[in-house]
Formats: sequence, structure tokens, C-alpha cells
Amino acid sequence: MKITNDIKYIGVNDHKIDLFEGQYIVPNGMAYNSYAIIDEKIAIMDTVDASFTDEWLSNVENALEGRKPDYLIVQHMEPDHSANIATFANRYPEVQIVSSAKAFAMMKNFFGTDFADRRIVVGEMSKLTLGRHELVFVTAPMVHWPEVIVTYDSTDKVLFSADGFGKFGALDVEEDWACEARRYYIGIVGKYGAQVQALLKKASTLDIEIICPLHGPVLTENLGYYINLYDIWSSYRPEEEGILIAYTSVYGNTKKAVGELAEKLEKNGCKVVVTDLARCDMAEAVEDAFRYSKLVLATTTYNGEIFPFMRDFIHHLTERNYQNRTVALIENGSWAPMAAKIMRGMFEKSRNITFAENTVKILSALNEASRQQLDALANELCECKGGACATEEPVAGKKTFVCKVCGYVHEAEELADDFRCPLCGVGKKAFVEKTAPAPAPEKKKFMCKVCGYVHEAEELADDFRCPLCGVGKKAFVEKA
Repeated sequence: MKITNDIKYIGVNDHKIDLFEGQYIVPNGMAYNSYAIIDEKIAIMDTVDASFTDEWLSNVENALEGRKPDYLIVQHMEPDHSANIATFANRYPEVQIVSSAKAFAMMKNFFGTDFADRRIVVGEMSKLTLGRHELVFVTAPMVHWPEVIVTYDSTDKVLFSADGFGKFGALDVEEDWACEARRYYIGIVGKYGAQVQALLKKASTLDIEIICPLHGPVLTENLGYYINLYDIWSSYRPEEEGILIAYTSVYGNTKKAVGELAEKLEKNGCKVVVTDLARCDMAEAVEDAFRYSKLVLATTTYNGEIFPFMRDFIHHLTERNYQNRTVALIENGSWAPMAAKIMRGMFEKSRNITFAENTVKILSALNEASRQQLDALANELCECKGGACATEEPVAGKKTFVCKVCGYVHEAEELADDFRCPLCGVGKKAFVEKTAPAPAPEKKKFMCKVCGYVHEAEELADDFRCPLCGVGKKAFVEKA
């Protein structure tokens, strides 16, 4: 596969893997990406997992067309990208290995050699000329290992981004990018938001037209969409206004309370997602917690503690620096309920966590008192007063503006020129004025295959473009 005239894709797809990194479910497999830059001198970008040595070497030979490689550039030392360094070096004894000092130290650990006689150590803004192509190296420590570098081809304006902008899933499977990229980022890179922010700042100084990650598809269009999502995720801002209810239930009483709360929240106009932590994909539950602005945790007191799945879930959140969210608590206990206190304590080191004023206490099963607490919590989470949701009716004399990126709703007479979305940070131009829709009982739903945006209309106009990622009508499919 050609990426540009001189850059070829030489990676592989893995459909045998069931758990990536031994824990992440990957129903659509994985891609281990590698690239060849063909110039006066030839550079190979990273290797692949050890299970695909022969296939990858064959891809390399096909790309070389009888020539020999001059450089192997190693951006990241995780074995799914570095496993074939020694094999490649043995096959091509004249090749020089280009990487960071920390990476060569890791090679010594993995392979028993740091290739001292054939290595080129690069650091911040080091350059390597292949002929027409000049490569610029940018350090990216802890995105998400300490040795990581990314590489910018200033000729074709390509950023080889290591694990940045990667996603779960093989390349021969069509699926929404954002969902599996979000699950990949939160699970694997999420702890290192500050380091990702630093890399994004460096990348903002480069003129980038193509992003080539080590996992997932090559990104060639609407790069602002992907970069904006990475900015949101790495700054720990909510991607969407909504409420995740994560619960565990032993005999069904806590589950019943969660169902009633979800119904109340939806009636108040709030977007609600409910997940049973004992039965869900834990990584997907963690992803949703970071996606939405508010989180409700509902569990039982268990052995003087909290139910194990809930403890695991909160640990997954806090170790990934969960912050800038509203958290509400529901506890159940037949005697001495402790769950709310324990859950609150688990967030004591988390930044900018606002706990809801209303906590629901269930003593074995719902009763009139605990149902009143559910009502109060539902009103608080949906910012409702006097039983009516404040967001249902616009304030008199004010217009309603909706952010096209994240869906945030803002009411004002007009938007100031310097106004920015408090959720995702985009400016005034990304907002549209919300007007009352005309009755349209026969509308269809069309979904963008690129970003997942859903549009309702009788039919899509020929010149219709996705308001999120900008692709045209042909990129949409009708949802059943």
C-alpha cells in the first residue's frame, strides 16, 4: 500500500490475538504498522510482533524491490513493535539502527546487545537526510514509554506518531475510529495526559498532512478532528455532556435503583449510559467514564468494603488520573452501609472531582425515603429545580447555541467573538444556533463511517458534509 510516492506501508494484521497486552479485548484484531521510506537511502520505520516475522520480512523485501535498507528507525521498544530488531539486523548486516539512547539501553535488555558498532543515537530535533527526504526526530517520553520518539518527514509532511493516534482493530476491518481509538488511548496512554499535551504542543509547530501511527489506520483527512480528540482526552476534559451509571448488584435491589434513576434522568432530558461492571468489558466502562461529564457509582457494602468489580473500576479510573468530573454515589447495605464512604475515599487524591450533594442510601431495598433521594439526585445531576429541568426551556430573550464538536449547549443573546467551549475548547465558529425542528415523522438516520456522527433527515442532500469531520454524502450509511 502506497501512502505517498516514496512511503510504503509494510505492516501486518493480527486476527489471532484475543487480548491485547494481556487484558484488552480486541474482537477485530490488531494492526502492527511498519513503513518504508524509499529514497537515495532507505529507512524502515519500526518492526512488528514476533508472530509475524516472516510476513513482515516478505513485505520489506517487496518494498525494497531488490535494494538494501540503510536504516532501521526504532521509535518504540514494546515488543509488538521491536521484536524483530535483532532478526532484521542479522539479515541486513550493513543497516544502521536509529533510535534514542534509552531505546538502545532497552535493546541490551531484550537482545543482549545495544548495537554499539552500528547505532545512531538521536534526540530532540535531530535530523537524518535520506536524499530528497529529511527526517526530524521529536522526543515523546512517556507517550507511553520513556524511550519513545516520533519522526517527522518534512518533505512529504508525514508524522510517524509511534503509539500516538493508534487504535484497536486490524486494518482490513471497517469500524468507527473514535470508539476504539478512545478505548485504546484511555486504557494504554490515559495516565500520561501531561506528556501527550507536551507532544501535541511540539506537533503544533509542524506542518502535518498525514499521520502514520503504529496501530490503526493511516490518517490522511480531517486531521483537526483527530488532534482535537487527543487534546480533549489528554487534558482530561469531558468529550460529551452525559451521565454514566456504573453499578454492581448482588440480588437485584441496587440494579432496580439504577434503573429507576436512569429513567428519571432521561425524563429530565439527560443523556444516560448504564453499565453492569460484573458483566461488561471493563475497558469500555472506563472509556465511557472519561467520555462523559458525570459519573454515578452504585454498589453494595461487601465484607466491610465495596463489591470487588466496583473497586477494580475505581482503581482503573484513579490510576489514569480521572479528574474534572462530577461523581454521585449510591450505596446499599442491609446493616452498617459503608460503600459511599469507601468510594469517596478512593478519589481523595484525584483532582477536581465534585461530589453530588445528594447521596442515595438504600437499606436492603428501595423505600419511600430512598426513592425521594433518587428524585433529588436526578434533579441535581440534570440541573433541575422545582421539578423542571433548567435546560428544557431556553431563558427568555436568549438564543441556544450548540457545539458541533462535543454537543455542549450554551444560552446567550449572542456568542462573544472570543467565546470558547468549556468542554472541548473550540471557538465560536464551531457553534450553531439551535432552532426548533420542524415536524419530520418520516426521517431516516444516516451514520458517518469516518467519525460515527448520526444525522437525521428524509434524505441526504448531494452536497451534504459531516459537521464533525467534513466528509461528504458517500461516507454515510443508513442505519436500520
